[in-house]
Amino acid sequence: MMMKYGLDIAVAAVMAAALSGCEKELDFRYHEIDPITVIEGGVTESGARVGITLTTPMDEPMERRRLTDARVSVEDMTDGGAVALAAGDDGMFVAPEGFGGVAGHRYRLTVERDGMSFAAESEMLAPTVITDMEFEWIKMPYDHVAVLQVTFEDDQRSSGDCYWVRVYRNGEPYRWSAVDDRTASGGYISEVIMTTRRDTEEEGDDDVLLDGDTVTVTVAPISQDMHDYLSALMSGGSNGPRMFSGDFCLGYFLAASTDSRSMTFRPDEIR
Repeated sequence: MMMKYGLDIAVAAVMAAALSGCEKELDFRYHEIDPITVIEGGVTESGARVGITLTTPMDEPMERRRLTDARVSVEDMTDGGAVALAAGDDGMFVAPEGFGGVAGHRYRLTVERDGMSFAAESEMLAPTVITDMEFEWIKMPYDHVAVLQVTFEDDQRSSGDCYWVRVYRNGEPYRWSAVDDRTASGGYISEVIMTTRRDTEEEGDDDVLLDGDTVTVTVAPISQDMHDYLSALMSGGSNGPRMFSGDFCLGYFLAASTDSRSMTFRPDEIR
């Protein structure tokens, strides 16, 4: 399945937007609903970052301002260590220098704000390895489209493995998809993602890739719950499983070992 990177989330029967037209960033706008806390948290081998925002009513302009008046911490439940995260200039809470996740360890994110408390846990799974990425033109009724194929390793000794594939354009979120090992063959998974049209003048700003753009792919092993969560967002039908305990909020927390690979987009060199 192919999707843009933005994660549009529904509350009850009220959807902010259909995922077929989602944006690159979270789009939280709802009819006559009090603002809901939204938490996006992640632990990687190189650190931890957490963003906190509020949903926005449908009849008001989109508010993307991050909230910084919270207490945020990450605990390594495997070895007992914990760190407090501080808000940076961009509004993201970040862990102190030197902190990094370890595969096989379980982490707990705690956020306290405005008298409310939220917590979520995630185990950092063993990393995968991206073995190949390449573009190919395919003929569609309206134009040729550059298809990106990403191939990465899948552990044949286990079943039910899930992955989050993310694509960045010049460092900015561009596409994402959630996949599992049902498509694996011989210990590898190949994910196919549609990108830009050949006729760039007919392509929208959200979709176009230009000659010289840097395309980066990351692949992270994720839990079944996280896969279900992302799949629900892709289908546009619900929020998926609740990821946080405590007071109600939206969002996710993911501890993930991530492999990445980059290439320069050269349309004239695509076969």
